[in-house]
Amino acid sequence: MKTWLLAAVFAFTSAIVPVALADDGDIQKTNLYPKVKFVTSMGEMVVELNRWKAPLTVDHFLKHVVSGSYNDTLFHRVVADFVVQGGGYERDWTPLPEGDTVVNEAGNGLANNFGTIALARVNDPHSARRQFYFNVQDNDRLNPSARRWGYAVFGQVIENAELLHELAKVETGFNDDLGFPDVPVEQLRLISVELLPEEK
Repeated sequence: MKTWLLAAVFAFTSAIVPVALADDGDIQKTNLYPKVKFVTSMGEMVVELNRWKAPLTVDHFLKHVVSGSYNDTLFHRVVADFVVQGGGYERDWTPLPEGDTVVNEAGNGLANNFGTIALARVNDPHSARRQFYFNVQDNDRLNPSARRWGYAVFGQVIENAELLHELAKVETGFNDDLGFPDVPVEQLRLISVELLPEEK
């Protein structure tokens, strides 16, 4: 994969404005492995987050989840055999407020392997905000090394990971209105993301 493609996938940003997010008490702060359900226009899957390895990232993500800010959004970038990316645009392609950044936890031992979820960012290693992506294959290039920061993995699909293969097969093209490549021709909707009740 060419380096420019890797950079382009994560370069889409939105307006940086304040975002109303959930409080710590709403995000199962003491649960090391909270689970969230993704409901898409093509099916559902459950993701187990790893607060043990990526506590800052999980808290950051769950505040967006519990506030409902991922509901009725789009997967705006799909690259076959690479990633499915979303969380940044409303259905009319209005960019969503990005909010605060989070410290990059890419050195936590979690790899960008098939079925994992990670935060998208731009060149600044600590620039991740609200956008996330799913790895649809093992993407070693996105992991940290001695010479580069990686992308912070913070969870794994544990139910219906096969859905990722289906999402990655959708037809894509260049979107003239957005000026982006790899945009689904037919909208690929993220209907909702729900924090599931904590297991006792």
